[in-house]
Amino acid sequence: MFARLREDVAAVLEKDPAARSTLEVLLCYPGVHALALHRVAHALWNSGLRTLARAVSQLGRLLTGIEIHPGAKMGRRVFIDHGMGVVIGETAEVGDDCTIYQGVTLGGTSLDRGRKRHPTLENGVVVSAGAKVLGPFTVGAGARIGSNAVLLKAVPPGATAVGIPARVIVEGADQRREAQAAKMGFSAYAVTQGGDDPLSLALHRLIDHVAEQDRTIEQLQAALARLGGEVTESCEPLDAPALNKMVE
Repeated sequence: MFARLREDVAAVLEKDPAARSTLEVLLCYPGVHALALHRVAHALWNSGLRTLARAVSQLGRLLTGIEIHPGAKMGRRVFIDHGMGVVIGETAEVGDDCTIYQGVTLGGTSLDRGRKRHPTLENGVVVSAGAKVLGPFTVGAGARIGSNAVLLKAVPPGATAVGIPARVIVEGADQRREAQAAKMGFSAYAVTQGGDDPLSLALHRLIDHVAEQDRTIEQLQAALARLGGEVTESCEPLDAPALNKMVE
């Protein structure tokens, strides 16, 4: 148990620049306290002392504001940052080196006893503040869940999910969009790699696609005019930067 506590402290010192010493982490970090109490509660739960386990769990909730059901499986070096309002359900499984911020819920959507009802986080998952991860699915290793997202389905390893309901962002498409925007001669408004809502990104990409088509049509009209062809006046070109700014 003390070895796991040392790992918890080391994880906090590594991940939180505000942590200045081992003593500070031991005294002032409720996530560390909640995990230590959970290990006691989990051992009691596995020993069949269910009511006592729940009592220890509720004591941890009272002292830290973090509610971890004694049946939940918590990995090594889990960092619960700030932690107030975190709720982790009975059949939830949290892998090693995960980071969970305040207000996160790892909850269930079923009332069936004896079945897995809560999510599984594989190693290295980051769940941002206020996110709700609901259901018996798996969030792949290294995935990120955005703040206040409501996640209802599995996320592949290394992916980022944001929004309500949460959708997976395709980072390769973001990179292609930035390259295309640079080639077309205008900046991409309100797009940050791996951070925007997917619906917003889809609108940006549609606008960019139409803007590129307008540019191609203008080039074709200019070429026809040079060859002596008659070119009728086209409609007003799309103002891509202005539209991108409207949907940011």
